[in-house]
Amino acid sequence: MENERGSWGSNIGFLLAAIGSAVGLGNIWGFPYKMGKSGGFTFLIVYLLLAAFVGFTIMMGELALGRKTGTGPIGAYHAVSKRFKWIGWLAVFSPFIIMSFYSVLGGYCIEYMSLNLSNLAFQNPAISGGDLFHAMLTNPLGSVVYTILFLIICYLINRGGISGGIEKFNNVGMPSLFVMLVIIIIKSLSMPGSIEGLKFMFVPGYAVAGGFIEAAPGISTVLATAGGQMFFSLSLAMGAMITYGSYLGKKENLVRNSAIIVISDTTIAIMAGIAVIPAAVAYGIQQGIPVGEIALGGPSLLFVTLQNVFNSMGGVGSLFGVIFYLLVLIAAITSAISLIEVISTFFLDRAAQAGRKASRPKIVLLVCLAILVEATLVAVDGLGSNGIAPFNLLGMENAVTGWNDCWLDFMDMLSEGLAMPLGAMLMSIMIGWEIRPKSMLDEIHSGAGSGIDGFFSICMMLIAPLGMVLILSGQISDFFGGNFRIAGYIIGIVVYVIGVAVAVTSPMRKAAHK
Repeated sequence: MENERGSWGSNIGFLLAAIGSAVGLGNIWGFPYKMGKSGGFTFLIVYLLLAAFVGFTIMMGELALGRKTGTGPIGAYHAVSKRFKWIGWLAVFSPFIIMSFYSVLGGYCIEYMSLNLSNLAFQNPAISGGDLFHAMLTNPLGSVVYTILFLIICYLINRGGISGGIEKFNNVGMPSLFVMLVIIIIKSLSMPGSIEGLKFMFVPGYAVAGGFIEAAPGISTVLATAGGQMFFSLSLAMGAMITYGSYLGKKENLVRNSAIIVISDTTIAIMAGIAVIPAAVAYGIQQGIPVGEIALGGPSLLFVTLQNVFNSMGGVGSLFGVIFYLLVLIAAITSAISLIEVISTFFLDRAAQAGRKASRPKIVLLVCLAILVEATLVAVDGLGSNGIAPFNLLGMENAVTGWNDCWLDFMDMLSEGLAMPLGAMLMSIMIGWEIRPKSMLDEIHSGAGSGIDGFFSICMMLIAPLGMVLILSGQISDFFGGNFRIAGYIIGIVVYVIGVAVAVTSPMRKAAHK
């Protein structure tokens, strides 16, 4: 029977969609802050090296795996591996869990864009960002309504299919995002004091010298932070690139496409930092706030600090507020629709394998409804403001920032903290040591030359899995506290050793040598 998964209308459409998947909220509130507090330009160099040797390699591997098998993550891993086929379930579990909070944050963006649009139209008196944010978090019904609205937008895009929905939206949305980002950058850099924000981001050691942080992090912390940000920012190990790759034609150059995605995502992340950090720092200086107390990362940067920045601009601030939150909303949508597609593709593939013609609109609707159930818990929790956080429900005495203080952090810990780095490590071990790099290079050669063979093999066998050990340990430390860093290294090394042992004893490794 016909498989309704579809295909890309053009390679440009694929690239815009893949870049859109990679560019998300983490680029806007995570990358610039982590870059500044972790050494500025030093962090950037580390990030670029990890992106080149780990991110680029895993990106190629995932795109090749998807195109080679023509299925989503679960089908792809089952098709190529005996010992690691269960990893596909991690690649579907992660996007489902991520959407529990991503859809809520997308709803927040709609709410703030609507607020600024109302202020622009009716010249409403400005309300401080802190008061607005608190009012939003403690209004569970409103948060749920805007989460539903965000999911409706995603549903209408995904139901249209790959070329008719996802590609069409990204063809308009991504160029629009870039233009709006440039507008915000120009305004941000025009603010008095913005140079301090640029120094925070780009001058090595200035985060400490300027008073933004008390002490510089160690090199191991910088490596782990840069690796974690790079890994999540590129949408690796969440099934998106395997799924998008499964729609690609055999003539497309996977090496070039992977490089374009990595470079574009990093460029936009840096641009996003230049758009928000200088403005936030300039506003804080104008208000006499010590730079160490200015919120420069996470939801507080997006919904408190920057809203105060727009309030301080007078009447024109509402216009920039509309542009900025629309920009962030587009970034959230382009990432969310890729995650929904991962889950939907599993059901479409399963129906096709069973000889049934599946209804894409029906499957996407059911996926969105399932996401709404889990997202409602995150929305009602209000970042721990309403007494139903994990530590409240589990009867724990203390909230630990990073995993049990709110349901958003808890879901983030399960996906970004554990499932994604674990899945990426095992995927690189599977390709490097069980089915051998040649199995993916044969697919990569379709549309590209063989000049990448040595680099891909070395990175997939050694650099990528060892890099993932570092990233996994860093994620465990970030989510559970610095005392868990040694435990994180131990867990990462144990998983690596067991994974390699399982891979080298697999019958598929022997078959790959023949």
